[in-house]
Amino acid sequence: MKTKQILSSLILVVIFLITACGGTSAPTEDAMMKKETPTAEAMMEKPTPMADAMMEKGTPTADAMMSKETPTEETMMEKETPTAEAMMTEEMSSDDAMMEAPAWYSASLTDVSTGQTFTINDFKGKVVLVETMAIWCSTCFRQQGQVKALHDMLGQRDDFVSIGLDVDPNEDAASLKSYVEKNGFDWLYAVATTEVAQDISKHYGDQFLNPPSAPIVVIDRHGEAHPMPFGVKSADDLLQFIQPFLDGTM
Repeated sequence: MKTKQILSSLILVVIFLITACGGTSAPTEDAMMKKETPTAEAMMEKPTPMADAMMEKGTPTADAMMSKETPTEETMMEKETPTAEAMMTEEMSSDDAMMEAPAWYSASLTDVSTGQTFTINDFKGKVVLVETMAIWCSTCFRQQGQVKALHDMLGQRDDFVSIGLDVDPNEDAASLKSYVEKNGFDWLYAVATTEVAQDISKHYGDQFLNPPSAPIVVIDRHGEAHPMPFGVKSADDLLQFIQPFLDGTM
């Protein structure tokens, strides 16, 4: 009887111990996987705070980097490369500044033979020969004989004009008209005003106000002046000098 009681007591103790140990036993592998190791889906659904911060603030997207850091070809063309039209406009503006006409081109002059007024600018697109002279100057007379021979060589041309400018302040239109008619010079003659004479001297030198130097300046179709060497020039010399301008176009 006592033996049975002892065995029963031992069995109860063992069962108690087993039950107690089972309640505090180590967690199974399944429990550890469920509680400690998040699934791939959980990780994708709930990124870490650091990942959130990087995605929102720290790491720009590829599109953002392209738009902010790399200018497109179109942007570079618009901002850095001037258009052909702009370049042409600037170049033309520069040429206009270089080719600004002297003041005497726009001065009103009076043809002593007809009384009609004209300016050098009226003949833009033509070749113009201008001789500064005086009635008393024998060298001028000889030079004008060669200009007349030049006109005979060229014949009638609408694109060529000769002008004699009297630069002696003591001579007037009436005296110049008589001189022209007497010698049969059938091109334009006018008395230069003081302002015209001074502007010619300013651009081509004081010798252009000294008639015995036989000064002549040729103005081409573009309005650019080409002074000739001083001294009497033959008709052949005159033709050789002006022919390239006659052959040129606007």
